[in-house]
Amino acid sequence: MKKYRNYRLSLGWQILIGLILGIILGAVFYQNKVAITAMQNIGNMFIGLIQMIVLPIVVSCLTVGIANMGDIKQLGRVGGKTIIYFEIMTTIAIALGLLVGNIFHPGDFIDIHQLHSTDISQYVSSAKSAQNTGIWSTLMGIIPTNIFKSLGEGDMMPVIFFSVFFGLGTAAIGKQGQVIIDVLDAVSQVMFRVTNWVMHTAPIGVCALIGVTIAQMGLSALAPLGYFIVLAYGTMAVFIVVFMGIVARMFHFKLWDLLYVIKDEAVLAFSTASSEATLPRLIDKMDKFGVSQGIVSFVIPTGYTFNLDGSAIYQSLAALFLAQAYHIHLSLGQQITLLVVLMITSKGMAGVPGASFVVLLATVSTIGVPMSGLTFIAGIDRLVDMGRTAVNVVGNSLATVIIGKSEHEFSEEKSQAYLQEMRRAKTKA
Repeated sequence: MKKYRNYRLSLGWQILIGLILGIILGAVFYQNKVAITAMQNIGNMFIGLIQMIVLPIVVSCLTVGIANMGDIKQLGRVGGKTIIYFEIMTTIAIALGLLVGNIFHPGDFIDIHQLHSTDISQYVSSAKSAQNTGIWSTLMGIIPTNIFKSLGEGDMMPVIFFSVFFGLGTAAIGKQGQVIIDVLDAVSQVMFRVTNWVMHTAPIGVCALIGVTIAQMGLSALAPLGYFIVLAYGTMAVFIVVFMGIVARMFHFKLWDLLYVIKDEAVLAFSTASSEATLPRLIDKMDKFGVSQGIVSFVIPTGYTFNLDGSAIYQSLAALFLAQAYHIHLSLGQQITLLVVLMITSKGMAGVPGASFVVLLATVSTIGVPMSGLTFIAGIDRLVDMGRTAVNVVGNSLATVIIGKSEHEFSEEKSQAYLQEMRRAKTKA
């Protein structure tokens, strides 16, 4: 048994192996409908397991965290800082995507009419319904008229809204509220234990999810858009290393420490292209990393909906890529308008299925790109989605530390102790 433990693979390595096997299986079973159906269902089962545990963790952790915080003024301050931080970082991400697109001109190197088109009807219907709702309907949708309906539909923002008020109400009744805090704290501990069990299936889920993607489109479909994919990933890497690194340095924090702590979650996010898959473990890890529970349980679920740095980079770069492919020249004024439209549209469509692609659908028409142009990049959307989801996860983790530090709710001692514990565990493994 001791010999076996010496060779035990970490979750990150298991997921990477699952990713590689998925690519191989996808290539082997290209266009095989039976295999595609099997892999699709296995992948959906894994995502379903994650969705099963996300909301109970958010409700229990957020209610307990807010109840322990107890100060509505501090909550308002944290909320304000969080939204402003998210908006600034998202704007920088959009601007970076536009800058890279102007420097490297990815759309100039392809013939748009020789690309393989993909059906985007599901996104078109989502875009139309999202556009029809408008900003006021989006704001109204944050307030739950029936919290059980919101829980049943997995609607994150109304659940966060209710949990914040429930936590404040729990704190307001004093001793009587301690019973609720104890119960929900026990619920969160149970759900974290369930999360650890579910994570054992992650390599299988990852293998199936990437396998079905490759099996449906084939590796050959990547070649014409390879430059765009590489450029998108390069831009995301620059955003993490340079811009997130600068923000971390401004708050006297080492970004590499954070990346070391969340490396498994970043790999999981990349492999599944799902932020939900990492949310339970991120809440647990950031709490252990030294950020107070109230900050963690508020910032991470909110960022899941609003802080989409990777998506912002992709949207601006893809919009410029399509404009260049159609030989549409965009002036500086038009690009600034595009930046503003992306900022507004991305917030208005938070929570819409396939939100990044839906935002593109709602935006490209403003710069003269035909909607049909999006059918040519829809096929690679899943592959780019993997990268942008990983960036979103890193961005939300960094935001948690930054807000925690700004509120003096970050323990350096706890952070260093957790880092040492992780390093010791790695040495023993």
